[in-house]
Amino acid sequence: MKFVRFDNISDLNAGKKDTMLQKKEGGVTAAKGFKAACCAAEIKYKNRTDMAMVYSETPCECAGTFTSNVVKAACVQWDQKIVYSGKPMQAVVCNSGIANACTGQEGWDACESTAKAVESELGVSYESVAVASTGVIGMQLPVEKLVNGVSAMSKTLSDSIEAGTAASKAIMTTDTINKEIAVTFDIDGKTVTLGGMSKGSGMIHPNMCTMLGFLTTDLSIEKKLLQEALSEVVKDTFNMITVDGDTSTNDTLLIMANGLAGNTKITERNEAYKEFYDALFCVCRFLARTMAGDGEGATKLFEAKVINAKSKDDARTLSRAIVGSNLSKAAIYGCDANFGRFLCAMGYSGAQFDQNDVELFFESDAGRMQVFDHGTPLSFDEELAKKILAAAEVTVFVDMHEGEAEATAWGCDLTYDYVKINADYRS
Repeated sequence: MKFVRFDNISDLNAGKKDTMLQKKEGGVTAAKGFKAACCAAEIKYKNRTDMAMVYSETPCECAGTFTSNVVKAACVQWDQKIVYSGKPMQAVVCNSGIANACTGQEGWDACESTAKAVESELGVSYESVAVASTGVIGMQLPVEKLVNGVSAMSKTLSDSIEAGTAASKAIMTTDTINKEIAVTFDIDGKTVTLGGMSKGSGMIHPNMCTMLGFLTTDLSIEKKLLQEALSEVVKDTFNMITVDGDTSTNDTLLIMANGLAGNTKITERNEAYKEFYDALFCVCRFLARTMAGDGEGATKLFEAKVINAKSKDDARTLSRAIVGSNLSKAAIYGCDANFGRFLCAMGYSGAQFDQNDVELFFESDAGRMQVFDHGTPLSFDEELAKKILAAAEVTVFVDMHEGEAEATAWGCDLTYDYVKINADYRS
């Protein structure tokens, strides 16, 4: 059973103070001047929507973060060239089914042909068109189908909520739910909108970052600050999720800002920048957390929260180790209160700590239970523990008692279906 927890704005704000963030219906088309479209281009499968386009009526400041995998897909290299050039971005075209990774010059040519098709159809420079792909590595993209897909989508671009939602579904591969969100906030008396969509269910182990994500905003902001905000936000959102320990070749997160909200352009780290930063954090946290809960074969969202660690790096390392351990993930799936697995993962994480300082708890909507106290295991009710661990969202809460830093990581349980899905992935 899949889920999306954030039903209200207090969940979205995630403890942020002084924010005026409001939830808005929609995703990438929620902000002014953005349109989307999708089509069934038959990239790999027939009768399946598998291409999406996001387009801004005006050129945008852009920023991006990309996979740290040395083996980078052609589309990643294409998008890096655009983002690092300082030039504007105006459109993104994404396909599912084939990843365009490990494809040599032919893969690069496919990116260029796709971008030039957008130039031909919409009159924008092909150098302002980003491309993204997700799917099987090592297969060549059918360029004619890509070009035909661009032609079809160019004629159906729409700023409707439905168009944005359809686009979020078109980029799915093994995802079971589409992932989109939009929020509004005020800057200089102007209402600013930030929307986004992402996909990712397998090969999720961020190192920035394991997924495809596209964010759109009508905010006016300097490119340098847009990049700084995005790069900082991913550290505690997309970089804190894991499903299977595999860092993809295609990880791409892009944001486009077209300035149509009419706010005074943000050129320094002032209060307006903080408002935007907080909104960006909440949107990325929502998308990241939803991706973790939709991991391949998953039945539960598995969260690890570490508090009072010596440093932020330690807190991140420890929490990620807990949710990344296959034994921990299996215990969560089996509702097994084997807390030793979580302590073991912390111990080999690389962070240095004294186990005699540690407290460990299990938490969910079904209750809270301490199972380890300053180096000593505690007696506990096994049936209650099982009930707590059987919830759709389970948290392992750890108090290190060694400092003031904290971090939260998200993953999912490890089920039989994960193996089935990946054993048949190319079939």
